[in-house]
Amino acid sequence: MSQTQRPLLCALRGELTARAPFWFMRQAGRYLPEYRAVRAQAPDFVRFCLDPVRAAEVTLQPIRRFGMDGAILFADILLIPHALGVDLAFREGEGPVLDPVTDAAGIARIAAAVPASAARLDPVYETVARVRAALPDETTLIGFAGSPWTVASYMVEGRGGHDFLAVRRMALAQPMLFQAMIDVLVAATIDYLDRQIAAGADAIQLFDSWSGVLCASEFARWCIAPTHAIVSALRRRHPHVPVIGFARGGGTGLPRYAAETGIDAIGLDSSVAPTWAAAALPTTQCLQGNLDPLLLGIGGTAMTDAAAEILAAWRARPFVFNLGHGITPDVPVAHVEQLCAMLRSWRRADAS
Repeated sequence: MSQTQRPLLCALRGELTARAPFWFMRQAGRYLPEYRAVRAQAPDFVRFCLDPVRAAEVTLQPIRRFGMDGAILFADILLIPHALGVDLAFREGEGPVLDPVTDAAGIARIAAAVPASAARLDPVYETVARVRAALPDETTLIGFAGSPWTVASYMVEGRGGHDFLAVRRMALAQPMLFQAMIDVLVAATIDYLDRQIAAGADAIQLFDSWSGVLCASEFARWCIAPTHAIVSALRRRHPHVPVIGFARGGGTGLPRYAAETGIDAIGLDSSVAPTWAAAALPTTQCLQGNLDPLLLGIGGTAMTDAAAEILAAWRARPFVFNLGHGITPDVPVAHVEQLCAMLRSWRRADAS
């Protein structure tokens, strides 16, 4: 087994590690009192994300408290539309609200903004650099972006928490127009992630949070193909930086997603049976996931028994322990401590 300093990075590259490296989606969040204290000082969420001092602080908070193997950049998947000139606000009780982009003129406007969009996100790269400088040497720093389908869903619908009818109609009835939007987002995402890596990100995660609403053929066109384009471009520029793909709700399309996108690791949501994943997904590819976040809120043996099932199912292959989605605000800190202690004590049977 590799003795490289960063165990999470080793696992993402397909190596077996003595214990299960771990981090949790939304590990920087409202369940932490120290996060709430910083957030109270920055009521505008977009400005909060683009404040390198505060964003770096909340990225580091869970590492200080729990010692995860990975820190994920604190930002938001909708910063790319913001950088492309789309009006974006986060409203209490509503979440993100955007000025919808639904026609050729709107797509032409965002296309014209692509060359300058990466530079408009300079505060994010400063956050990355600050976090990397402050992290322990053994901790992996994960940069991220939303995948084009998911980001386009927000841009067409104008908000989250919707039924996806507008974006699905656009993709089905006007596929060439929608492809133009996807192409813009692919180009902007490549530049954005390239700059995160240059600033110090060790690995990248692509979040396709709404991929589960698509049928098989649409999943291939709007999730797999754009992800492949992004991964291929990053591989040419940064061949040693692993990419995690998280196609939430991908279901039976996940083997094709794993095989055709070029990703190094596949993030799994809580609907995926760990034993099925172990059998159906490439054995050389790192798995990441997939404890139900609700169990983290419940804690106790319900949580630890489910975690033990994941550890047992993936014992013979590279994997990173995570949740199937993000930590929710109601999770007790003590439950996170309990899970982290369990994961630190776990070892493979053949570990020295």
